[in-house]
Order: sequence, then structure tokens, then C-alpha cells
Amino acid sequence: MTKNLMRRVVTVVVTGALALAGLAAPALAAQPRDGDIRARIEAVPGMRLLGERPGADGQTVLDLSFRQPTDHRRPDRGSFEQRLTLVHKSVDRPMVLYSSGYDLGSSPQRLAEPAVVLDANQITTEHRFFGTSRPEGQDYSTLTVWQAASDHHRLITALKRLYRGAWISTGGSKGGMTAVYHRRFYPDDVAGTVAYAAPNNTDDRDDSAYDRRLEQVGTAECRAAVAAVQQQALIRREAMTQRYGRWAEGQQATFRTIGSVDRAFELAVLRLPMMFWMHQPAGGCASVPAATATDDALYAWVAQVTQLPVYADRTLEVYAPYFYQLGTQLGYAHLAAPHLEGLLRHPGVQEPRTYVPRDVPMRFEPGAMADIDRWVRLRGSSLMFVNGENDVAVAEPFRLGAGTRDSFAWEVPEGNHHISIGGLRPADAERATAALRRWADRSGGGPR
Repeated sequence: MTKNLMRRVVTVVVTGALALAGLAAPALAAQPRDGDIRARIEAVPGMRLLGERPGADGQTVLDLSFRQPTDHRRPDRGSFEQRLTLVHKSVDRPMVLYSSGYDLGSSPQRLAEPAVVLDANQITTEHRFFGTSRPEGQDYSTLTVWQAASDHHRLITALKRLYRGAWISTGGSKGGMTAVYHRRFYPDDVAGTVAYAAPNNTDDRDDSAYDRRLEQVGTAECRAAVAAVQQQALIRREAMTQRYGRWAEGQQATFRTIGSVDRAFELAVLRLPMMFWMHQPAGGCASVPAATATDDALYAWVAQVTQLPVYADRTLEVYAPYFYQLGTQLGYAHLAAPHLEGLLRHPGVQEPRTYVPRDVPMRFEPGAMADIDRWVRLRGSSLMFVNGENDVAVAEPFRLGAGTRDSFAWEVPEGNHHISIGGLRPADAERATAALRRWADRSGGGPR
């Protein structure tokens, strides 16, 4: 992140401009003293109740939206409604702030592991520009880690007047990254952060860590089998793309953004090893087809592992903000594939630009992730990183440094991208749970 941008991280907002935009700094209106949680939530300025439903064990689940400025530095230039889901237990319990880094998903009321461990409330947030939490138009210039962190800061400021216990933030993968970025800019908003399977691509010019991880993960036999599948998929490219094309025709799917079925298939094959090791379950190596497998069997396995529908326009339209973030701040792994020499046709197809419509401007900010990494190592506190031993996505993980305080980094043995504190070695799981509970015993702070 540039020095100039760092100086602007803490922005002084003109109260009059906020009021003009209908986005006055959140302050709690008069609360019904003995009212139910619905009435108390509705009294929070900027909050809108969209629906209510019963949750498990008598919990109240509220579907909400919270009005956020499109640009926290220029709050008079428009706003949008950020979608939220609140699972309420008691205002006296801790609050877990959960983000996937994407949209709300199909089960936003599902409790994250820290909320289960702490018997806590949970608020699940939709990331700006995802789902229905979209500012008008296609201007992604405010889709930055600081702007998203400021969304969370503003939400927490509003709700801490109601939920005064300790707040814990958490998320997995991009959601874990989002939680760490929020802490970098607003370190005192929450008492602790649990980031699962969160990549930390500090230097987008050097992806050798991912290549080394792919040379070490699993067994030599399994790695060789996956490489052989890649080779066979491209040797039989015509048969594979014919099947992919027939699927697209049946689904009325197009590939205007990536460019063609052939480009999309080659990109999927290049990403296959990472996808396999991120998501394969225990014993997954047994599912890898032999080099002599039929075209149908080979295609079915490749389609499943690489999630081929992802590369069609209608899916990319949903995830374009993600690839925009990769290409402007987060960075993206380009996997080396010397074993595919002579089989590749599309140089540069792994670039994030491949996934984003050409009319969307993209310029990479090389210092953004290095800034986050420095903060973790030099000033971070109450951070917990939980990664899977076999997860190639975290080949570049967050690392603790000399200045990091009260923080931990653990690996789940043979774990993939879907891991938990409960999957750690028993002694590590006990220490992690104890740290989480200790953080939650701290006062959540906030206005009284």
C-alpha cells in the first residue's frame, strides 16, 4: 500500500456531509427499554429489517440491511445497502462477526465455529459488490480492502451500543483475509480474530511458494497421477472441449469474458492441481482416473474437480468483483506447468484480467498486501491463523513476527481448505479454544 494511502486510512469525516447523504455516524436512537430484539435493532440508524425467522434452539434470526456509503472518504457521493443476517441469543453474550468475503450464501444463519464454542450471537455480512450489496453501476474503484474494512468498522460501531460484550471476527479463505484486513485498519474493533485457510500473497511477482507446495503435498504417486490427468486432458483436448461445449449449449452458457470454450478449458486444467488439493477429502487420491480412462470418465472427473461451470459468463458475472480484487490488490497465483510444455495454447490465460470484462479498468497496487503482512508481523495482536497441511492455497500463509502479540498459527494435519479448530491436534485445539474464550472474556468496549 502506498504511503500516501496509508496516511489517509484514518479519515476525518465531515458530519454535515454524512447527514446530507443520510449516513450520519451511527448513533443509537432511543431504545425500547424492555422491547424485543427486533425493535431494538430497528432503532439503529441505517438498519432495515427485511425479515425474521426462527433459528435452532429458539434463536431469533433477523435478515437485515445496513446503509453504507459507497465511498467512506466521500460519504456524500451515494450509498448502498449491505445485507446482513443476525443470529441473536442475548445482548449479554459475545458477538461473532463472520464474513465469507463474498455474498451471504445459502445458509447465512449457520453458526461459525467460534460462535458455537462461545455460545455467541453472530452477525454474517455480505461483502460490498457481492450479492445484492452492490453500489449502482459498474465502478469498482471503491472495492478495496480499506473500504470493506470501513464497512465492518461502521457496522460494529453502530451495534456495539446494543451488543456490549466482546466481539470476535472470523472467516474462512477470502473471509479470513477480510477479517485480517479489517483488523489492520481498525485493530481495536474486536477482541480477537480467527482466520481459517487465509492466503497471504505478499509479492504477486513471485509465485514459487505455490509451485514448491505442489511438489511436496501428498504422496509422489498421487502428485504424478494428478499431473498425468492434466496431460491427458490436454492431449485429448478436442474430445474434452466437445463435451464442455455440449454442456454449455445445453445450459445456454457463453464464454465471452474468457474468450472461448478452449481458453476456459485450458485455464481449468492449469488450476486443477490447486483445486484438487484444496478440496479433495481424505482418500481423494483413489478417485484420480488412470491415464487409460475413457474420455467420458476423464472429462467427468476434470469437470467435477475444476468446477467447469465457474468459467462461464453467468458465473463470472457473480464473481467478477473477486477477480477484480485479485487483480488490483490481493494478488493471484500463476502455477508453473513444465510438464504441460507443448500442450498449452493460450499464454497469459492465468492472469486475473482473463476473468474480468475488458471495460472494467484494473491496475495492480503492489504494496497493499505487503502493508497487511507488515502489520501482522510488527503490530498484530489477538490473531489466530488455522490452516490445512495439504492446502496449496495457503502456500504463502500469514506468519507471526517479533512484534505480534498474543497470537497463534496452527496447521490441521493432512487438512485441506476446509478446516476447523476441532481438527487440530488435541493439544493445539485445547490451546486455541482457551485463547478464544480468553479473548471473549474481555470487555467488548464501545459506547456506553
